Amino acid sequence: MLKDKVVIIIGGSGLIGKAFIKSAMQNHATVINADINQPNTKLDCEFIHTDITNKSSLDNLIELTSQKYGKIDAVVNSAYPRTKSFSNHFFDVEYEDFCTNTNLQLGGAFLVMQRFAKFFKSQGYGNIITLSSIQGVVAPKFQTYKNTQMSSPVAYSAIKSGVIHLSRYLAKYLKGDNIRVNCISPGGILDNQNEIFLSQYKDVCLNKGMLDPDDICGALIFLLSDYSQFINGQNIIVDDGFCL
Repeated sequence: MLKDKVVIIIGGSGLIGKAFIKSAMQNHATVINADINQPNTKLDCEFIHTDITNKSSLDNLIELTSQKYGKIDAVVNSAYPRTKSFSNHFFDVEYEDFCTNTNLQLGGAFLVMQRFAKFFKSQGYGNIITLSSIQGVVAPKFQTYKNTQMSSPVAYSAIKSGVIHLSRYLAKYLKGDNIRVNCISPGGILDNQNEIFLSQYKDVCLNKGMLDPDDICGALIFLLSDYSQFINGQNIIVDDGFCL
């Protein structure tokens, strides 16, 4: 489905990003992993060190990729930068930490969109896909965290809802430029969470509950493919019914 497409996956060394890279490559795309960290497992694609909070770093990524391959068809932003205190409960969050995390994630998403939109305008076409979350769509279901030490970070809801609306803003702003801008909002992703949480989370879903990273890849491949050429400014939710 993606033959001859050049796709940059930002955050490709992360949990979801690695799945995105493998799926895009299985669908015959040429993939570049742009991340601040090297992957901890072997990925058979080019790696370019990239910091989404640094304009020069993103411009370097665009220049290196476009010069080598002659084009960039799409960028996927799955980067997830955060501080160690990101997951603190609401009353334990310091103002400075809230601002720092918002700057890292939402500010980074803005910068990715801005730099790639500028390049895609000069190229004459492009495709920008950003990862949001169900927590950007609906309020957290706090009952899923009962009897655990877990909670949903307040900055996460602010950031991910912001990403969705930023994508809609940019899609409308780029009217007539042949550039698509869309979001994917996954449900919770399995990552060694405790069994109490997993059971309670499943209770608010319809079948599986928490998802594997591979479960999100179908939406990605669709948005990368020509089958979605008139899907623009949308947020595709993949959550096993969590948001119902």
